[in-house]
Amino acid sequence: MSVRRPVAWTVAVVLFAEAVGVAALNWFLAIVVDRQDMSLAGLDPDMMSVSSKIGGVVFGLYFALCALVALLVALRDRAPAGLGRVLLISAAVVHGLLGAFTWGLVGPGAFVFMIVVLGLIVLLLMTYDAREESVAGPRPEGGNGGNGGKGDDGSPVSPPPAPTTP
Repeated sequence: MSVRRPVAWTVAVVLFAEAVGVAALNWFLAIVVDRQDMSLAGLDPDMMSVSSKIGGVVFGLYFALCALVALLVALRDRAPAGLGRVLLISAAVVHGLLGAFTWGLVGPGAFVFMIVVLGLIVLLLMTYDAREESVAGPRPEGGNGGNGGKGDDGSPVSPPPAPTTP
């Protein structure tokens, strides 16, 4: 078995776990804000609590959808295409940005986690891209189907170079 399927399974499991973790963390923060009953710069605490819950659910569903794409890649053993590819690329960008922010806000441990997930997503995308190129095979020289620079009737595709005068 190649390295592609285990990478796709790992990405799917990690993103599912991250989806649950993000949703649970935001829900917990909403409960903390709700119980403190304090305002931050005049903001309504109930609104902050509700928005934290909504944000947790939205980001949790986003990471769960990305995990579903990785799971489908693992099951089908095919490269993600279309919206699935866009979702995985956006998840990689999100993890890169979160990694940059977590170094200063949370610490190096969270940074390492974000960068490892970023690396796994990029590895998933790159290994399936490499497979697609190797299945297609190398391109013949000239790019015309291997006729050695000749057309279907045997004539050159492009005219010979013009002679130069000394």
